[in-house]
Amino acid sequence: MPYTYEYPRPALTVDCVIFGLDESTQLKILLIQRGHDPFKGSWALPGGFVDMAETLESAALRELFEETGVKDVFIEQLYTFGSPGRDPRGRVVSVAYYALVNLEDHPVESNSDAEGVAWFATDELPKLAFDHEEIIAVAQKRLRAKLRYQPIGFELLPEKFTLSQLQKLYETILGVEELNKRNFRTKIQRMGVLNEVGVQTGVAHRPAQLYSFDKEKYEQLLRDKYQDMLKRGLDFEI
Repeated sequence: MPYTYEYPRPALTVDCVIFGLDESTQLKILLIQRGHDPFKGSWALPGGFVDMAETLESAALRELFEETGVKDVFIEQLYTFGSPGRDPRGRVVSVAYYALVNLEDHPVESNSDAEGVAWFATDELPKLAFDHEEIIAVAQKRLRAKLRYQPIGFELLPEKFTLSQLQKLYETILGVEELNKRNFRTKIQRMGVLNEVGVQTGVAHRPAQLYSFDKEKYEQLLRDKYQDMLKRGLDFEI
């Protein structure tokens, strides 16, 4: 006979905070427009209830694909949100995940119970359902902190990029107007994880050097226990 708990059990959901960067280096977040109550018609993070036979990460990836069409992304667990009353349907605990993607590589389309799906600039978000404003705030704080010691920002860039594009990416995510150009380039290049792959073509100004991120070399540095060197390479004091 199956064992039955005597205590009430909260429902479990997952939410996905997907960051993307557009051509103007504006940081954006992927949102869906809810097709059902509660908060029908409101904008929210992609997510939903966890099925009994799936892992949390599988549930997050499934919901993300079902509601937005986005797939094949690396997601990382962010935080668990469980304040009583956060969901009008009852006691619901949500495990949030976050990811960084290049907008060009992940076209979106509304599926499942989502009426719409769109990218919104992080500083121009609509009013959100549930406690999703809080979830996004935590995700942005985590993103800014992690950017200082891991090169996660490369996920947002095209395969080939300039150092100016890379610096603008850091400035955008960290929320600063301008990093010291010489200091930034020295620290980035000192890591030794950038490959020169040519120069820009078809531009009116002087062509800039193009680079690509050497992910294999970065992972090798981690395996060789160079975390301290990597941290010094990316830890920008602003």
